[in-house]
Amino acid sequence: MTTVTQTFANLREHLGRPLGGPLHLAVAGAGARGTGYAALAAAGETPVAFTAVAEPRDVRRAAFAEQHGVPLDHRYADWRELAEAPRLADAVLITLQDAQHIEAVEAFAARGYDMLLEKPMATGLEECDRIAEVTQSAGVSLTVCHVMRYSPYTRRLKELLGSGRIGDLVSVQHLEPIGYWHFAHSYVRGNWRREDLSSFLLLTKSCHDIDWLGHLVGRPVTAVSSFGSLTHFRTENAPAGAGERCISCSVEPDCPYSARKLYPIGLREGGVKRYFTRVVADEMTTEAVETALAKGPYGRCVYACDNDIVDHQVVNLQYDGGATASFTLTAFTPQENRHTKLFGTHGQITGDGRTIEIYDFRTDERTVIDTDNGGASAAEGHGGGDAGLIEAFVRAHHEGRPELLLTGPEASRDSHRVVFSAERSRRTGQVVRL
Repeated sequence: MTTVTQTFANLREHLGRPLGGPLHLAVAGAGARGTGYAALAAAGETPVAFTAVAEPRDVRRAAFAEQHGVPLDHRYADWRELAEAPRLADAVLITLQDAQHIEAVEAFAARGYDMLLEKPMATGLEECDRIAEVTQSAGVSLTVCHVMRYSPYTRRLKELLGSGRIGDLVSVQHLEPIGYWHFAHSYVRGNWRREDLSSFLLLTKSCHDIDWLGHLVGRPVTAVSSFGSLTHFRTENAPAGAGERCISCSVEPDCPYSARKLYPIGLREGGVKRYFTRVVADEMTTEAVETALAKGPYGRCVYACDNDIVDHQVVNLQYDGGATASFTLTAFTPQENRHTKLFGTHGQITGDGRTIEIYDFRTDERTVIDTDNGGASAAEGHGGGDAGLIEAFVRAHHEGRPELLLTGPEASRDSHRVVFSAERSRRTGQVVRL
């Protein structure tokens, strides 16, 4: 702890910023996640100043820079230009495409930046190992965005388990309901649709679920098995008469995955659908959205894409000491919070990302706890986890308090190792022992 705290203090001194002044932040990647995290940081109680931004899309780079007052000479089209410049901030938010994480971490660590790194840590296990080594050698702090650890709901669950409220934890049942249209957007039409463009689904979507389960159980995984496949979003499953794009498809009105239903709704409504519509079009106008659906990847028929990512998967985990967990992720659900049951020797906990119900075997009584995350759903900020992570990150670096950060590079590397082992099991049909 002392070493990390000293690193925070040294950065402030080096940059000439007195204690109590705003935390200087740079952003590498001003897409949906980068702009979202920046907005949360700017809205928090701890003062921040955005001193640099790197984003290849001119419109998005300009919009971010204007919103946050980034100087004209610190606006970069390529994150490498930012990394090659003299250090401009205390910390950098790395929200680039997954395959770029390893190169970015190496470059920013060499400049002495502390880092917030979007999950997944990297697309390969060797790269995860390398990231942990690089940050340790450079003496910088790295926090991977395991946002689920930081929600009010998770903090309360950890308190209950730690207090022995349900005795010893024996097993866990956990569901990640990705949501039918979210899956179609990100994993059929979008940036995470193919392994060669990003990586496999368990890594890109649910590495923080695996991390979260380990956080609750509090013990290392000793064995893992997994099954899953791409079952539905295939060419042979297209309905008769389906076109290549939703705007010219005769069966589009009856298709649950219609792009014409999702994105125009996002123009009119707030929340998560508006968030996804911003990904599709540079401008939030009917004309821009219609153009994107006519020419861009998000207007394609879900049965006529080049996707190869599985659309459902199960993972079974055994932990040191004998506790087990079963995890399911699936495309075929509404967009809703995760569902979890925790089975202990003295009771059961049922949770949905906000509400916790405790059933006590000794008294047959049920207790319901509302963790009150301001109404945020899993889709809208991970039930308060996004805001909790950003608050912890900003305060930790502003106040020199590393204990506020719930993971370091080693913990993230270890939970990613479980993810890679699960995928190996899915591909080989064998139990993998760690």
